[in-house]
Amino acid sequence: MASTSGSQPQQVNVADLDLQQLSDVRRQLEEELNHLTNSFAQLKQAQAKFKSCIENVGEVKPQNKGTTILVPLTNSLYVPGHLSDSENVIVDVGTGYYVKKSRAQATKYYETKVEYIRTNLESLQDTIQKKQENMNYLINVMQVKLQQSQPQPPSKS
Repeated sequence: MASTSGSQPQQVNVADLDLQQLSDVRRQLEEELNHLTNSFAQLKQAQAKFKSCIENVGEVKPQNKGTTILVPLTNSLYVPGHLSDSENVIVDVGTGYYVKKSRAQATKYYETKVEYIRTNLESLQDTIQKKQENMNYLINVMQVKLQQSQPQPPSKS
């Protein structure tokens, strides 16, 4: 006999739930939507950062060699420096690792990141839309149940 635990989650028809259970499901859906929306915003920020990196790499040109530039030490602290190598840049590849790349390699690296995030944003947008549709359906069911639970005034004959 095979165990069913860990396989497909049980599906429940929300129309069979009482108002308290529906309220709990609504609260859970709202939390999921908030989490997904926050994740979407963070991905958009990361994508914008990588697009900015592409622009920055584009500013490193042979004709700018020897010019004074501001070098970021943190997000808000910059120090003056001189551009000595206009053919290569240092790329932050995450977790404290930096790699020397040519301008073309760096641009390709950042373009790949932007594209990867774009596909994740599309997938996440679809998930958010489905969750929103579930929320709308749930709210409709709750409204119907609320109307059914209210006492009806006696009809006048």
